[in-house]
Amino acid sequence: MTQAVDRLFAAVEGLLALALAVMVVMVFGNVVLRYLFDDGIMVSEELSRFLFLWLTFLGAVVVLHRAGHLGFDTLVQMLPRQGRLLCRAISGLLTLLVCLIFLWGAWPQALANMDNASPVSGLPLGWAYMAAVVSGAGLSLLTLADLAQVLRGVEPARRDAADLAEPGA
Repeated sequence: MTQAVDRLFAAVEGLLALALAVMVVMVFGNVVLRYLFDDGIMVSEELSRFLFLWLTFLGAVVVLHRAGHLGFDTLVQMLPRQGRLLCRAISGLLTLLVCLIFLWGAWPQALANMDNASPVSGLPLGWAYMAAVVSGAGLSLLTLADLAQVLRGVEPARRDAADLAEPGA
């Protein structure tokens, strides 16, 4: 199961890298065209903005999977095992609540904007809001998986910055 999840996240990371590369090419190309020829490709700005949204929201899910979000756990680490698990459970429940509120707002926005076309490319604006839906669902699922670990009494291994650089670490 974890190998399949790791492969899924490796594929998502590959898509994020591809999106970043496409953004760089489009924006750089547009800058060159405007500087040299006083012209540009208008759709590149809009597509770059859409890709940036997806990059940001999917990136948040990947970072949560890697346990790479900022946290202050000095006090929590001084607690006994049961206290650490309780803090992790409370944190997970609050995170899940926020993710569900986020989904509750993002889903209707995505649906409401599927019929609205973006001004230049004509793509449905709902696809921009769908990035928030996918992110909220992914963050919720990862948080639920972590809460299941807490209920089993499993503590995560301590990770440092070097571990976060390695996808399989």
